[in-house]
Amino acid sequence: MFNDIGPLELVTLIVLAVLIFGPEKLPKVIQDVTRTIRKIRDFSESAKQDIRQELGPEFKDFEFEDLNPKTFIRKQLDNDDLGLKEIRNGFDLKKEMAEVTDAVHGRDTDPSPSPAAPGGRVDMTKKPETPAADDRPPFDMDAT
Repeated sequence: MFNDIGPLELVTLIVLAVLIFGPEKLPKVIQDVTRTIRKIRDFSESAKQDIRQELGPEFKDFEFEDLNPKTFIRKQLDNDDLGLKEIRNGFDLKKEMAEVTDAVHGRDTDPSPSPAAPGGRVDMTKKPETPAADDRPPFDMDAT
């Protein structure tokens, strides 16, 4: 809950609490705050249990954390039924990006067989086409 509070911030909070409430009232305030937090936790747990009972036995493994979209997607992607782990593990993004970068820069890498080109590589470099001597560039009357 308080994982992002550092030691200096904690000391600052303690000093402020002592200054605001005073050393005599501070233990009573701490007891009241902990009692209130405990009541809120109990209330939320009882509300969760009531909702689970109302949903019925088909939702017995329902978790409220699944309502968070990130948690729901992460849980679905980790599901072994879909076979996504094999796909994710078989895909090497760094290797693919290095191949694309090498192809764009025109560097020669290890030729890997590809069904797209007969030589096993796809030529992605831009090469200017030299028109024949009697070829004229296309002219569009409506564009001028």
